[in-house]
Amino acid sequence: MSKVKIDIVSDVVCPWCIIGYRNLEKAIEELGVQDQVEIEWQPFELNPDMPAEGEVLSAHSARKYGSTPESSAQFRVEMTARGKEVGFDFDYFPEMKIVNTRDAHVLLEYAKECDLQTEMKLRFFSAFFTEHKDVSDRDVLLKEAEAIGLDVNEAKARLENTSSARHIQQIESQWQQMGISSVPTVVVNRRNAIAGAHPVESFKQLLESALTS
Repeated sequence: MSKVKIDIVSDVVCPWCIIGYRNLEKAIEELGVQDQVEIEWQPFELNPDMPAEGEVLSAHSARKYGSTPESSAQFRVEMTARGKEVGFDFDYFPEMKIVNTRDAHVLLEYAKECDLQTEMKLRFFSAFFTEHKDVSDRDVLLKEAEAIGLDVNEAKARLENTSSARHIQQIESQWQQMGISSVPTVVVNRRNAIAGAHPVESFKQLLESALTS
């Protein structure tokens, strides 16, 4: 029996993406279909033009979304609570920055070739949201790659090869042309998709439909 292909379009600095994944993961576990699904992470950059120095999260939220200091603080409180519900630790701090994530996506493509893509993605989520690490810093990225068992020399070569970044942009463009404009978006068998960090039951319904069709 062929496996159900699940593409998760997301960015490593998107808090909803880890929430959505944990709910999807629980849905898969509750249905007992771990051996019937195949997950592949697809790149999406929330801020593709973000400069190397990044931008303080509070200032970024005000500029991009019109958030007030109060609403931004409330969002962090709510996300921290949601994280605890799914077993993930959001540790927001005052000087936290939103950064460029293209290099992280380059390494995720390399990790996919080694069947370590989900491990790499989860490592990046924890590095950014829990461990106060700069996931745009190549030294940081290489240490995280090594931590999950990737070849550091090959990872470094991928980062230094400009064609790797262009490849990421091409993949992102393909998904955008398919109508993906927000993250997370979970796409099943390249036919059905739902955007957002849906609850477990919604993902179970999506999976059940795919498994019985």
